[in-house]
Amino acid sequence: MPEPIIYHVDVNSAFLSWEAARRLRENPSAPDLRTLPSVIGGSEETRHGIVLAKSTSAKEYSIHTGEPLISARRKCPELLVVPPDYGLYVNCSRRFIELLREYAPVVEQYSIDEAFCDMTGTTRLYGSPVIFAEYLKDKIYETLGFTVNIGVSCNRLLAKMASDFKKPNLVHTLFPSEIPAKMWPLPVEDLFFVGRSTSKRLHTLGLHTIGDIARCDVDTLRYHFKKHGEVIWNYANGHDVELVTDHKAANKSYGNSITIPHDVTDGDMAKGFLLSLCETIGARIRSDHAFIGMVSVTILDCDFQRQSHQTALLTPTNVTENIYETACQLFTQIWDGRPIRQIGVSTGHVTDTECQQYDLFSTEKNEKLAKLNAAIDSIRTRYGEDAIQRARFINSEQEHMSGGLSREKRTGVLGEVPPET
Repeated sequence: MPEPIIYHVDVNSAFLSWEAARRLRENPSAPDLRTLPSVIGGSEETRHGIVLAKSTSAKEYSIHTGEPLISARRKCPELLVVPPDYGLYVNCSRRFIELLREYAPVVEQYSIDEAFCDMTGTTRLYGSPVIFAEYLKDKIYETLGFTVNIGVSCNRLLAKMASDFKKPNLVHTLFPSEIPAKMWPLPVEDLFFVGRSTSKRLHTLGLHTIGDIARCDVDTLRYHFKKHGEVIWNYANGHDVELVTDHKAANKSYGNSITIPHDVTDGDMAKGFLLSLCETIGARIRSDHAFIGMVSVTILDCDFQRQSHQTALLTPTNVTENIYETACQLFTQIWDGRPIRQIGVSTGHVTDTECQQYDLFSTEKNEKLAKLNAAIDSIRTRYGEDAIQRARFINSEQEHMSGGLSREKRTGVLGEVPPET
């Protein structure tokens, strides 16, 4: 049996690259945004004024993805800010995946701008996996007008780590024999699945590099991080037993949040935003024929203080009303009356089982709500998401379905295209 060969193909600064490629197609003499200090920036009027993607030149000014535009402009007064166009991004993402499928036997889209390709067994067809990765990288640029990094390895984890090495427009390998030299010297923050909170705790334990994690006793990591400690220990040692499949990856959670154009001090209005978020989340869950067993609510107040709370459900559900009712309970528990800037709902413990805990009081109600939700989804799929909405949103300034960055991002039955990473 041939050795596994996995590519991780990652578009370089996708949103900005796709905008630059469009402008050059429309006007070949136009300046290339990728060569200028430029960013794709959200709407400052609706308080989404953050950097969504940046050029290499902007990066030289220490401009970071996710920072406020006002901060980015202080660093670079001549910064060119381009508004986002999510319709363009969805179209470019589709063409990107279609091209990959012309060459790879199995393609698994990981986000809007990256995908895994299982190239196992293609050596006789394409020759050296590294040489062919160079060919594929160049083919993407010649055909679509934007550059990518490609990581090559024997599993998804190492391929993804490799694609994050030096950018742009490069191919990197990271096979198990290369881990000590290429991966272990990197800071813990560069390890997949290590976020800001985890990295801080790792540093307090004296673990500063990925190699430190790899050499640490796994029981120690389990003690401090529980199951997550074992996961990052395996990742630090290059262990990833999952191979790419051509099936859509199952969601491990569904969530949305919204930054509100004005601070909210009214509880009923805040619950209206919760309902609009739950509407979108519920539709996405049902579109995937899934059920969730946990609900979480997060609030960001006007002083940027974050509060969150979650609870497990007695039985899995995909009913919007159940998700919303739980979200309201959590909101009431954590909100202290301070003006709200951002509010979010997240769900977890995803399962595809329809097994439910029956009881005398809610079973019949849940069955009716499930049928109602299915009917609403069907109408919205056929006639658009505005074809039917709850009475409380009629003549209201609130969107009846909200979350994510824009309506243009939503495809299929309100399933969101993942944000650029």
